[in-house]
Amino acid sequence: MAFKDILVTLTSYPDPTPASVTEDAVAIAATFGAHLAAVACEVHVEVPGHFLSGSTANIPGIIAGETEKSRNSAKAMLAAFDAAANKAGILHEAHLEKCPTYAVPDLLVDHARLRDLTIVPVPESYDQWYAEAVIFGSGRPTLVLPESPRARPFELGTVAIAWDFSRAAARAISDAMPLLEKARKVRIVTVTNEKKLDSRHSAEALAKNLARHGIDVVLDKVDANGRGIGEVLEAYTVSHRIDVLVMGAYGHSRWREFILGGATKSLLSKPPLPILFSH
Repeated sequence: MAFKDILVTLTSYPDPTPASVTEDAVAIAATFGAHLAAVACEVHVEVPGHFLSGSTANIPGIIAGETEKSRNSAKAMLAAFDAAANKAGILHEAHLEKCPTYAVPDLLVDHARLRDLTIVPVPESYDQWYAEAVIFGSGRPTLVLPESPRARPFELGTVAIAWDFSRAAARAISDAMPLLEKARKVRIVTVTNEKKLDSRHSAEALAKNLARHGIDVVLDKVDANGRGIGEVLEAYTVSHRIDVLVMGAYGHSRWREFILGGATKSLLSKPPLPILFSH
């Protein structure tokens, strides 16, 4: 299935998503000839009752001010999105939602379940709560974009697949097929001596499967040499100038808290490049 309906999530609070994310999302949609939707939420900050009792601060006034700040940021981001999409000539739509801060992840998941691909920015200054929710709750592939400045704009030059013979990795490849078919070069990287791998089927067999889709690949093996999987993959993407990394997302839900696997936690906490996660 091609990526024909893409969503980008824009955060209005506590800090607005930078314009570079919108620019990347528009470029991605243009690459695939896809419709692009943007969603931003005007959040209503809620303060627990025990903070209000006995407080001399003007808490209601502070809350109203923060809500207005979020509203203005959301409207400004969607206006900038509309301008960028019009300039690129892509089909697009914008959604302004209203909800309390705790409900934002579920709202984004609801939107993401109706799209082929969701683009989620991950801020450098605070955690990846929204990205986790979309990755594990949407049932759709999620492209995580770092908000921190990057040396070059988004492009599909070299795409790497993190391959460990697992179900999650196989699902990620299937979900990323439209992206792999557009890339100029595809590399498959297998990290050895980090965990036990299924040795019955080799990366060469995966390369044959992708070749039947017209995708020629380069096979790489990297020895973990005592390093964590996240550290290994990050170093690999830098040394090979990877533009996008494709990998399975590992984790399980304990009530409503996701317990992330090592590579997922490491790379999601501070993504060094765009990463397509699939769960």
